[in-house]
Amino acid sequence: MWGMRILVIGSGGREHALLKGLAADKLTSDLHVAPGSPAMSTIATVHPDYSKVDDPEQMLELARELGPDLVVVGPEIPLVAGVADALRGEGIAVFGPNKDAARIEGSKAFAKDVMAAANVKTARAEQLEPGASQQDIDAALDRFGPRYVVKDDGLAGGKGVVVTEDRAEALAHVKAVHEIGSPVLLESFLDGPEVSLFCLVDGETVVPLLPAQDHKRAYDNDEGPNTGGMGAYTPLPWLPEDGVQRIVDEVCVPVAKELVARGCAYSGLLYAGLAWGKEGPAVVEFNCRFGDPETQAVLSMLDSPLAETLNAVATGSLAELAPLEWKDGYAVTVVLAAEGYPASPRKGDPITGAGLGDLDKVLHAGTNVMDGKVVANGGRVLNILGHGATLAEARAAAYETLEGIELDGGFYRKDIGQAAEDGRISI
Repeated sequence: MWGMRILVIGSGGREHALLKGLAADKLTSDLHVAPGSPAMSTIATVHPDYSKVDDPEQMLELARELGPDLVVVGPEIPLVAGVADALRGEGIAVFGPNKDAARIEGSKAFAKDVMAAANVKTARAEQLEPGASQQDIDAALDRFGPRYVVKDDGLAGGKGVVVTEDRAEALAHVKAVHEIGSPVLLESFLDGPEVSLFCLVDGETVVPLLPAQDHKRAYDNDEGPNTGGMGAYTPLPWLPEDGVQRIVDEVCVPVAKELVARGCAYSGLLYAGLAWGKEGPAVVEFNCRFGDPETQAVLSMLDSPLAETLNAVATGSLAELAPLEWKDGYAVTVVLAAEGYPASPRKGDPITGAGLGDLDKVLHAGTNVMDGKVVANGGRVLNILGHGATLAEARAAAYETLEGIELDGGFYRKDIGQAAEDGRISI
């Protein structure tokens, strides 16, 4: 299909990376994004008035107006809300799973049930409903620890988990989630280095992308609060040669087959977050969309045409797609965050520096334009990309760009990919 009109739903760094990849594909003739951001206007038509991305009717209204050949849904919220279902009901090709399949991220309990049926390794878990008594909560905490993993059952933007050895902190998170009427999942802690593997899934067909590793904690040395992700690198020099294939065979294919058997076949991007322990990979979580910020690094390494790739999934022809091709070397992305992130990020501070419009080096995750100036408009503000023949070179390139950017109160981790570069990660 030539001259494709494509609509991307979302407004963050992940969507900027998707637009960048789609714009470079000769199949793409017309790019649109809703609601997008001013930084995206150089490569796509931005539709800021269509900001209710979790409203199927509003997204359908825009799609009817544009008549896209393909819609790419970036965030998880619209997928869990059924936006993909509404668009497919109009005969529009959509990259992103239906509402039922999106429960793999939208409900931790559903994901656990699927994994149990598919015989996929994951953490032992117990669910605590909001009405649980203090006695029941205490008894459940007794069965876990000394390192407690407490998860919100629903969507939490990658931040709905507390991992702590402090029982009081674990209990406080249980109560905080219960107070908003949501269930809580207690899990056993999975040891070993973490791996993020994105897989294109079309029914039972599974095609992996490059493996990456995210850095969730806010500060260096994995200290500070949990965040949506402060940086990532790809590929993983410490992963066994058969590591990706093992994850595909032991995790992603069984889950894809189980979803088909349940009548909610998956179509889109399945993100497997895993810990690689002594017995191999075990699932920490699934996401129903491209992960952020791993996407920024992974897609920057893709040599195959992105529009053709996503369209193959959306049209049910992934099995016929040519094998994906990748650039040599490494990619690193480092997040520049606003002061106060993740608890209460400060907005409105100007961002200055060379290269803010250089898509090869800078992707905008949370920015706006006010009085002609680029300003912070979110917690994670920019994603800085670096590439190199070695991981060390890629890291150096990213940090060199970062040093030339100024944001009052802004901060970033200085150790993204450092442990892997130093050879301190092993299986």
